[in-house]
Amino acid sequence: MEDFFPLKLLLAFAVASSMVTLATVAAERLGSKIGGFIGGLPTMVAISLFFIGYAQTPRAASEATGPIPLIMGFNGVYLVVYAGLSKWGAGIAMACGFAVWLTLASLIILLDLNHFGLALAIFILLLLGSYHLLDKRWGLRSAGKVNVRYTPGQILARALFSGGVAVSAVYLSKVGGPIWGGIMAPFPVVYLSTLFILARSWGIGYSLAIAKPLLVSGGVNVVVYALVARYSYPALGLGGGTLVALAFAALSAFGTYSFLKRMS
Repeated sequence: MEDFFPLKLLLAFAVASSMVTLATVAAERLGSKIGGFIGGLPTMVAISLFFIGYAQTPRAASEATGPIPLIMGFNGVYLVVYAGLSKWGAGIAMACGFAVWLTLASLIILLDLNHFGLALAIFILLLLGSYHLLDKRWGLRSAGKVNVRYTPGQILARALFSGGVAVSAVYLSKVGGPIWGGIMAPFPVVYLSTLFILARSWGIGYSLAIAKPLLVSGGVNVVVYALVARYSYPALGLGGGTLVALAFAALSAFGTYSFLKRMS
């Protein structure tokens, strides 16, 4: 694993900085639905699982999918806390959301929660509950495009911030061991970075408009990828399993995009 760790850090930085920059620009230029859809694609999870399988075995990568549904459910809770505390400002809302996320993630270690079926059931409940709260309790709605001209410095700052957050998450997964590696794979890097950048640029109200699209796209697409990878890696090997998981994730992405287009 040591031989591949610098490359994993580099890829994490490249993917996160690209995805967050693309998601924020897409939200500003095309609306929050498109930005949230892009931000929710399972790129970080795919790379993390691939490196686990490459450095160890495909079965190890399969086992690392165990906590992913739970973590994606906790990511939904993070968005709910952010929305619920938004009146106190983006900084407080993000800090409290992350504190809640970290507490919930720690329970996976303390309680040894590694049953995929149970994790999947809890994820579905948290996804539906989070969506209901964002949609009905706080009435979050999508936002359209805004007129903005970008400078190279603005784009670079977004890339450096989001890439730095991703590298920190990957490093923590290494320090914490393989279980934390599975937990940190779906760490809400894109959520945190996208919300921060949009709140800083356009205010917390605009950042809230991307919360529901991020929840739907990120939750569904990442869990579909993890579910397929869990069984395709041992059966087809790392290469074949990754291709099959990506194919199913593409179908899932088409479905979530169709849903987001009809969403208010």
